[in-house]
Amino acid sequence: MLKQHLQLKLGQKLAPQQIQLMKLIQLHTLEFEEELERELEENPALEIAKEDSKEDDYSSLEDAYQDEGTESIETDFDVNEYLYDDEPSYKTASSNYSPDDEEFDNESLLTEGQSLYDYLMEQIHLVSISNEDLKIAEYLIGNLDTDGYLRREIKSIVDDLAFSQGIYTTREKVEDILENYVQKLDPPGVGARGLQECLLLQIEKKVSSDKAVSLAANILRNQFDALTNKHYNKIIQKYDIEEDDLKDALDEISKLSPKVGGNFDTQTITINQEIIPDFVIQVKDGQVIPMLNSKNAPTLRVSEEYKDILSTYSHDKNSAEHKQAALFIKQKLDAAKWYIDAINQRQNTLLQTITAIVKFQKDYFITGDEKSLKPMILKDVADITGFDISTISRVVKSKYADTPNGIVYLKDLFSDSLTNDDGEEVSTKEIKTHLQEVINKENKRKPLTDDALVVILKEQGYNIARRTIAKYREQLNIPVARLRKEL
Repeated sequence: MLKQHLQLKLGQKLAPQQIQLMKLIQLHTLEFEEELERELEENPALEIAKEDSKEDDYSSLEDAYQDEGTESIETDFDVNEYLYDDEPSYKTASSNYSPDDEEFDNESLLTEGQSLYDYLMEQIHLVSISNEDLKIAEYLIGNLDTDGYLRREIKSIVDDLAFSQGIYTTREKVEDILENYVQKLDPPGVGARGLQECLLLQIEKKVSSDKAVSLAANILRNQFDALTNKHYNKIIQKYDIEEDDLKDALDEISKLSPKVGGNFDTQTITINQEIIPDFVIQVKDGQVIPMLNSKNAPTLRVSEEYKDILSTYSHDKNSAEHKQAALFIKQKLDAAKWYIDAINQRQNTLLQTITAIVKFQKDYFITGDEKSLKPMILKDVADITGFDISTISRVVKSKYADTPNGIVYLKDLFSDSLTNDDGEEVSTKEIKTHLQEVINKENKRKPLTDDALVVILKEQGYNIARRTIAKYREQLNIPVARLRKEL
């Protein structure tokens, strides 16, 4: 039996405009420029104000909807329902951005080069080979990855040739074509099934009469595990050689490329873009001054032409076509008004956030020394600005600042804290900097173990566990002591 009942629910939903604002906030300068251009193209009621324009961008918008002595245009819905109820009470001052508009030009370069696949296919078609063997060779080339390696098992390739190409062959035949045709192509090392084979294919192309080259080839062929683990003493004893001889051999090996396909472009177009800073940090007389990049602070306004057109159409209340045209124009004007509000709010949010960051890290911006970085998390900036942590996260995402000491990624300014022996909170980034310095100064013949690093950092006032040292070392992309060993 069906019963009717009433139920009340409380819920929160983000308006489409709020969602769009969040997206605008997290865009970096280049993406913001693209978004702005797209909006200008889609909404003819929105335009960039001229520099000499002193009028309010949209203060007279409501007056354009309704002329004195005429009735308002009747529609089935109120466009203002999907706009913010309150007018933003803030304006971003025009001086809060870099005065140099030309300093950070977007110089995107589109480049398209020959792929490794095309390069190898050109060569294989110049080789004297039977039609069936050519098809197998082409299939092998098609299975190479971008680094030039054949990662697939030969047995799987034999099965694929039978099912997809109708070529019934053997594993021995495919291996023969791989070794005698594909691996003979340029660049040397292509078609290798692993790093060892790749390096051997390259070293074998060199003059074997050279002592260092011959020793390098022998080491790669017979002592590869000892080489990768840097067991140099074992290699010296194995070949009964001097340390200088091993150094010469290692020098030859260091000239080889582990990724022979890395010099070729992929088959897709790649876009090379230089970093465009979102903020400009200046230091004058000991004061740190944060500003927005001028490309982040465009001056927009509602088109006067469209307001005049709306006023013209609103006089004719009897024409259905004019009503439809007036409704369309009104929607575009409302969208333009909201977009200007959103841009102003974006600028204000970005400026307040970078101001809070500068307040926290003033010493760092003045000195440029990473040791001056103070512990700072998103919540610290959120407490100063009054914004939500998620908003701060969106602001710093993919954003850069141009400082007197170079371009800085904003996320690099954030770090957790640890307490030193003096009871002071220090940034984990400061500890990582000390760790990097200690490792840079170590004796490469006898690299410091993690236990030794714990002792050294403890002497400097940082009481850190061994597992923490290992974690920081991995974050800095520093290998273990055994792999840092050099002759």
